[in-house]
Amino acid sequence: MDIILKTDIAGLGYKNDTVAVKPGYGRNYLIPQGFAMMATDSNKKIVAENIRQAAHKAEKIKNDAQAIADGIGDIVLTIPAKAGDSGKIFGRVTNTQVADALREKGFDIDRKKITVDDVKTLGTYEASLDLHKDVKHKVKFEVVAAE
Repeated sequence: MDIILKTDIAGLGYKNDTVAVKPGYGRNYLIPQGFAMMATDSNKKIVAENIRQAAHKAEKIKNDAQAIADGIGDIVLTIPAKAGDSGKIFGRVTNTQVADALREKGFDIDRKKITVDDVKTLGTYEASLDLHKDVKHKVKFEVVAAE
């Protein structure tokens, strides 16, 4: 019996795959649990259309992320921090501070998509932005002593 999977199932296949299974497994487990549907011609057409639309939406999201990365470009952010005479800052610079600095420049990026290495002294550093699974960008920031 052929079925179309609605979710990823380990050892069987991925979402929207058409797979052959034993009739009892399909009728008694996969379909009633909502993991699959019968592979009729109409269901195959519906799944093909859903895949086409999802690909279009995914491409738009990727293009938007690339546009943000291009807009940020080689910008250098300035992040003020309280520091001692030796240049060591009190506390540390976090992804939240980088997100706030980007927001001031007009780029609204979620702090969870920003990775900052351990910053404990004044100087120039780099943060990684994970805008999309295919779009990664690095942004430089300078930690300066706050007045």
